[in-house]
Amino acid sequence: MADEDEPSRHRSVPSSRIGRLGGFTRLAGGLAGGVISEGARRLASGERPRLDQLLLTPANARRLTDRLAHLRGAAMKLGQMISMDAGDVLPPELAEILARLRERADFMPPRQLDKVLAEEWGKDWRRQFRRFEPRPIAAASIGQVHRAMTPDGRMLAIKVQYPGVARSIDSDVDNVASLLKLTGLLPPELDIAPLLAAAKEQLREEADYLREGRMIVRFARMVEGREEFAVPELVEELTTPRVLAMTYEEGSPIETLAGEGQSLRDETFAHLVELVARELFDSRLMQTDPNFANYRWQAKTGRIVLLDFGAAREVSQGISQDYRRLVEAGLREDREAVLEAAVEAGFVNPRALERHPEAMRRAVDIVVTQMASAEKLDFGNRAFVPEIRDTVMPIARDRESWHLPPAETLFVQRKVSGTALLGARLGARVDVRGIVERVLAETA
Repeated sequence: MADEDEPSRHRSVPSSRIGRLGGFTRLAGGLAGGVISEGARRLASGERPRLDQLLLTPANARRLTDRLAHLRGAAMKLGQMISMDAGDVLPPELAEILARLRERADFMPPRQLDKVLAEEWGKDWRRQFRRFEPRPIAAASIGQVHRAMTPDGRMLAIKVQYPGVARSIDSDVDNVASLLKLTGLLPPELDIAPLLAAAKEQLREEADYLREGRMIVRFARMVEGREEFAVPELVEELTTPRVLAMTYEEGSPIETLAGEGQSLRDETFAHLVELVARELFDSRLMQTDPNFANYRWQAKTGRIVLLDFGAAREVSQGISQDYRRLVEAGLREDREAVLEAAVEAGFVNPRALERHPEAMRRAVDIVVTQMASAEKLDFGNRAFVPEIRDTVMPIARDRESWHLPPAETLFVQRKVSGTALLGARLGARVDVRGIVERVLAETA
């Protein structure tokens, strides 16, 4: 979400299919024009530039980021998902473009906002509030959030969905995917089909604010009695399919913790590591969007505010058990058992093990060495990541070894990898092994 301290950018969201298609057409035309002009300039100076060099110019990077941020919805969400899921294998230039989308969205202009709220609450909707702040405090891919005060003095957070976003999900995702493929910005060995399917499924769920309201209630019950977390309270009477009302929880961006002492960073992030473990092995209810903006930090209380439950989903018992077998084998440092469990669960294609046995075993060895260490895991030290990438890239390039894991696994993996990225941002050092072993024992 965009931080409330960023300068306001009011731009009307294209709500019709023709309007959104026109946005993609203008983007493609702008990229092509940029390639032609940059190519002519370089050829005139005697260079022989490659197409990817022409596409990844600063001007084209701005065009891509600006247009996806303007369209919001699936266009922006897919960029966010690709940057988080595949950031370690993308060209640095593209990874930077997509990462900007995690921090940026434009706001609806007041007239468009008023139209949406009038459709949901009626023309006299302002009478329900003592104050409604027209400038959003946050904006994301599906909607924007406003502060409001009720007549009895309660401070609320009101999330308003962008018009046209829900009905454009499939076409937007397909258009972005086509655009990225046509421009050659994605490496050919990276198959994003699983991400496309996951993006569509998640967006459909996120666009249902009544469903998200139910998830807020379930998560509040899940962390009840745990003082380290805070969850907003749903305001049911103001919630509709396109407007979500909840109590407003004060807090600073979770990244502000990076400026605190090591012990506080470690202790706070340890709570999030345990939350992930309990989501997977205990409640089997997981918030699968680990965007940093979905956590806030209350310095006065020491609590982590949990936000945005549109991506919350149940984890099946089968997937939970598959991960339990994998993790238990890893903690025993039984590398062959890890491989067997990964194949049995459908995470790994048996052909990959047959065709690339050394690379598969090397990758497992790197991961097991990290997770089974008796030392605290230093999330700030990601030296092993490029090693894993270099090890598995030959497997990724081999189409006979390629395999689509269970769709549900993609959501869980996003949460695990995204949480690790937050740990890296905070430079946290946590006894992950001890936390996971305790949760596994308590939920056996």
